[in-house]
Amino acid sequence: MKKNLGVVPAVYPMPVLMVAAYDENGKVNVMNAAWGMICSMDRIALFIDEEHKTTQNLLKTRAFTVSIADQAHMDVADFFGIASGNKMEDKFERTGYHATKSTFVNAPIVEEFPVVMECELADVVENESFYCIVGKIVNTAAEEDVLGENGKVDPARLHALIFDQFQHGYYVSGEQVGKAWNAGAPLMKQ
Repeated sequence: MKKNLGVVPAVYPMPVLMVAAYDENGKVNVMNAAWGMICSMDRIALFIDEEHKTTQNLLKTRAFTVSIADQAHMDVADFFGIASGNKMEDKFERTGYHATKSTFVNAPIVEEFPVVMECELADVVENESFYCIVGKIVNTAAEEDVLGENGKVDPARLHALIFDQFQHGYYVSGEQVGKAWNAGAPLMKQ
């Protein structure tokens, strides 16, 4: 029997995404955003607050990057979620991390995170329920050590962080337990 829990954002897992953008002076800011998702083959939607420093920066530059946080960089990924660029002038510098400018968009790539999507601002969707930044993915880059033999990102090598809304914990993805568009195929034959 299920127990009623009330209003709980019961979606698990949630990605741990690092959103980075330059301000008008070329200064790097990065935020941790768990409420994001792919919304098309070349689009990513980020449900983030308009007041975030990173949001204000990407609205000005019309570009940003989204990296996947991994287990090896959990401490800094969490810090990017705790600290506010509006209140902490040296937020990025405190981490000792490195950023290089994307060759595809006017946004920083945080070198330490293994996978990055380089995005142009495609749309801002705002209504009484949410504020959403939609980015057009113009390039995705990954460290070679997270690629499988087929040249694609291998989740077992990536060790991507996932966030749980229930206990506010970080977990690591990676174990494959089946194949998509295959596990349910036998039911098609019934």
